[in-house]
Amino acid sequence: MQKAGSSADLGWLLDDLIGRVPHSQHAVVLSADGLLMASSAGMTQDDGEHLAAVAAGIQSLAKGAGTRFGGGAVRQTIVEMQSAFLLVSVAGKGACLAVLSDDEADVGLIAYEMAMLVTSMGHHLSTPTRSESAEQGRTLT
Repeated sequence: MQKAGSSADLGWLLDDLIGRVPHSQHAVVLSADGLLMASSAGMTQDDGEHLAAVAAGIQSLAKGAGTRFGGGAVRQTIVEMQSAFLLVSVAGKGACLAVLSDDEADVGLIAYEMAMLVTSMGHHLSTPTRSESAEQGRTLT
């Protein structure tokens, strides 16, 4: 399980989500710019970082379409592949939650469980912008 910084305790939430939702395989919390914040057990560092980057790219493309064509803010993006689903949702300020499942998963159930996790833990899932985090780490002399 990969965990980073103040998000070190998110891993167990992701593991719980994966454990409760049949056919879900992996979950990651990522910053809006694609940096991995936490991942469920069983993911390698490389796979977690790759999934985070993919999810951020997909969410960014959806945001661009919403802006360009008047669809508004993106709440969730669902990608259906031949043998898998990828769901990405906004998870607090500057963060996203992504869940990868097999093709037998109940996408509605996954979406519901993701929404419940974000609703209950959204304040823990938020990430400061890079300039905010740099200023927080800076000491005054």
